[in-house]
Amino acid sequence: MPTLRVFLATLLVVACLFSTSICAQDPAVTAAQQFEPQWNAKQLELTPEEQRNVYVYEQGNRAVVHITTRSVQMDNYFLMERPAEGSGSGSVLDKQGLVLTNYHVIEGAREIRVTLFDGDSYAAVLVGQDPVNDIAVLKIDAPNDALHPVQFGDSTRLKVGQKVYAIGNPFGLERTMTIGIISSLNRVLPSRSGRTMKSIIQIDAALNRGNSGGPLFDSSGRLIGMNTAIASSTGENTGVGFAIPVAAIERVVPQLVKNGRVIRPDIGITRVYQTEQGLTVATVAPGGPADQAGIRGFRLVREQVQRGPFVYEQTRLDRSEADTIVGIDGQQVQSADDLLSVIENKKPEEQIVLSVLRQGEKISVPVKLGLED
Repeated sequence: MPTLRVFLATLLVVACLFSTSICAQDPAVTAAQQFEPQWNAKQLELTPEEQRNVYVYEQGNRAVVHITTRSVQMDNYFLMERPAEGSGSGSVLDKQGLVLTNYHVIEGAREIRVTLFDGDSYAAVLVGQDPVNDIAVLKIDAPNDALHPVQFGDSTRLKVGQKVYAIGNPFGLERTMTIGIISSLNRVLPSRSGRTMKSIIQIDAALNRGNSGGPLFDSSGRLIGMNTAIASSTGENTGVGFAIPVAAIERVVPQLVKNGRVIRPDIGITRVYQTEQGLTVATVAPGGPADQAGIRGFRLVREQVQRGPFVYEQTRLDRSEADTIVGIDGQQVQSADDLLSVIENKKPEEQIVLSVLRQGEKISVPVKLGLED
């Protein structure tokens, strides 16, 4: 009988080698062993897309900073000042401690602090600001080896559909990366100065409060823009975000570092009215470039009016001789922003040519630009 039992046991072992159903009933095989995934080395590797995501993050995240501000706001109910705090993002520009962010992130701040990737925080001073383009530059006194500047890319060759990566501090969650694509190019946004920002990049990467001022990277981890706004009725992400192109940043930042502001040329036209024909000049700065060039605005006319035995002097506004600007340097002008956008791309002392309608006749008037106060 023992010999028979050994023989049957041997048959069972042999059967287990050929039948998984019999082996599954073997009490020596645990449930964990039955259902344990059999991963191989290749299945544990990152996909090419994941590798690219990781590369961009590792390439750029140490350049991203967390900006916190303290300011004072007026409480209209109690008619007293109360402290207020703000938060945003920024990018390290160089080893000297220059930091790029949005103007609206630090607007009105009495105290600004910048926290680097290693968690160390530094007091920041404002180097320069440009409300028109919503750009500001700060400076911190940090060790050289703690500063990891961003690498600049090219925003002039962007394509709709191109993948982009936004890194910032939404809701104070430091160095958070979101991924999306370029949804559109050359959008126009109103700035806090009342002007409009042009050539804005529209993206669908998630942006929320705290992302403002943070970098927008391309798939090589290079800076192509600065995240600045979202389109939302609630203030939270809706999949429509906007970034200032790096081309504008490269144009503005050197002036902010050198002068603290953007030195813009001035045409000396102080007020215009938009009409169907173009921009009708209302007033010009006395002695300014437009005035010296002979550009005409509205004219105050003093007249004497007799009413009964009394003679009164009254003033009226004569619009009949005012020039209407229809073009500048061969480009059509339909709004004040069109005019200012062309002028901003010029330099002080540079000459422009205005196309104006003067009493029904179209003429060209050369104007030598001055320096904006």
